Amino acid sequence: MRTPRHIPRRTLVTAAAAGLVTAAGSPARAAGARARFHTAGRVKNTADGLVQYTWPGIYFEGRFRGTGVGVVLDDSDNDYDVQIDGTTTATLVTPGRTTSWIGGLPDTEHRVRLVKRTESPWAVGRFGGFVAAPGGAVLAAPRARSRQIEFIGDSFTAGYGDVAGTRDCSSNGGVNRNTNADLAFGALTAQRLDADYQLNAYSGRGMVRNYNGSSPDTDFRTYYDRALLNVDGDVWQKPHTWRPRVVVLGLGINDFSTPLNPGERWTTQDQLIAAYESAYHGFLDKLRARYGPETFLVVSATDLANTTAFAETALRIVQERNRRGDTRVRSWHYDGSALDRLGCDWHPSAHDHRIISGQLDDYLAALPLRW
Repeated sequence: MRTPRHIPRRTLVTAAAAGLVTAAGSPARAAGARARFHTAGRVKNTADGLVQYTWPGIYFEGRFRGTGVGVVLDDSDNDYDVQIDGTTTATLVTPGRTTSWIGGLPDTEHRVRLVKRTESPWAVGRFGGFVAAPGGAVLAAPRARSRQIEFIGDSFTAGYGDVAGTRDCSSNGGVNRNTNADLAFGALTAQRLDADYQLNAYSGRGMVRNYNGSSPDTDFRTYYDRALLNVDGDVWQKPHTWRPRVVVLGLGINDFSTPLNPGERWTTQDQLIAAYESAYHGFLDKLRARYGPETFLVVSATDLANTTAFAETALRIVQERNRRGDTRVRSWHYDGSALDRLGCDWHPSAHDHRIISGQLDDYLAALPLRW
């Protein structure tokens, strides 16, 4: 639930035995790169032809023919997985400005997927496309998927510390080295549904109140409309192709998981609840205007150890929307009783995300979706 600490730059490439990974500095943008990869993430074009981004879980997909592929990156903050034909072949840790090469592949057609594992609200990553090894070729980009899902939330949605296997990550690489957004519940569910998706998540942020009352002048809504989280006033230009039929919201853990502190805007929990409800309704109004009447807006909640306010208030918000006639605002309460919380700082582990994802799969299967 807390914002990840910045981890000093450490360059490491881990490769599976099936592939050879090498790096070459000072990359140039791949010629014609933008037309040759697919992404559903919030990205912005740069003057030099790269794309930049900050949200977790952003992925880029391509096709190539040949024995190897290069990944053009400029990023000294984030970690990435490179997947070839559905198998993770390499993990690039804060790669810097480089082209990382995956070689030793059969000389045939392949699929490549690059996914950003980590959060970086303070720093921008840049991707310059895929490059084929000598004798090969980058092929036309994969087609966008007809199914689309947007996930909105906090550290649970981002997969904060999910691969740690321990609650104290201070001695095993910190939060970033132990986070993999591609294994968070939303990504798992979208991949099983063969859906394009966005993980618009920011650890430590709530609808009106951040973790333990931190950063009181901002909340999740401050950042939602941005492509680049670290740029004040930035606005993501939604492409006409982004039309999710489901939006899953997970905001409230940070609002209610810690008691109010002296000096906060609310002196009682009732005041906090009233502010949360009002803001949530406003946020749902924004989403409904953006995505239209057919999109399901799923308000999710789970039990907290010290209060029932989160689950009860989320349900009441949905009931009020339904009373007003919007039956496509739905409530999803996921059961956390079987979670081991062996991620960093008591967050869900990869095991837990599989459990939550399974519950979400069952929930979505019962909705009258027309993909």
